[in-house]
Formats: sequence, C-alpha cells, structure tokens
Amino acid sequence: QVQLVESGGGLVQPGGSLRLSCAASGSIFGIRAMGWYRQAPGKQRELVATITIGGTTSCAESVKGRFTISRDNAKNTVYLQMDSLKPEDTAVYYCQFIRYGADYWGQGTQVTVSS
Repeated sequence: QVQLVESGGGLVQPGGSLRLSCAASGSIFGIRAMGWYRQAPGKQRELVATITIGGTTSCAESVKGRFTISRDNAKNTVYLQMDSLKPEDTAVYYCQFIRYGADYWGQGTQVTVSS
C-alpha cells in the first residue's frame, strides 16, 4: 500500500500563487508516474498535470503556462506550483501515484481563489 498526504491548499486572491505538495510513504517501489487532479463543486474530476518517474511532464490546456508539476524522487514527493490563479481554479486538488496494476490517491486539499 501507498499512503499519500497532500498539503499546501488554502485561500488565495486572484493572481496569487500556491504550492501543493504530496508526500508518499509505504510500498512505493515501482511507481511509474504521479499526477494532480481537481474536482470543482458539481463537476467531474479532471486531470491537471502529470509527471513520469523520468521527469516527462504534461498538463491541461486550462493551466498551461500557469501551473508547473515537479517531483523529488529522493523525498517521494510531487509538487504543483500554481501561479496566476483564477477563480475557476477553485477545487479540491488530489494527487495520484501510479504503478502497474494499481493507483493511489491522496485525501484532497481545498484550493479557493477568491477576492
């Protein structure tokens, strides 16, 4: 089993920044990729960004140029740097770790962008 603990969410004004962290513990061997998803009230969960264990990244068009995903393999941690935040970025953000045959999710952290 893999346990994921997210942190870094909160309330921020439009145009502000936040950095989310997701630390993994447990049986973390064989992890292939990590990702961030978000779910706004009344909407489906959507993919925000992914990063492979080798460092290849991708992100949704809606956050391209504003959000950056990174990872620290030594710390078993994945990050999401969020800049130029907009009210429509308000959601619960979840991290995901993937390995063959299984994926693991964090408990979610609330991000609210409002003036």
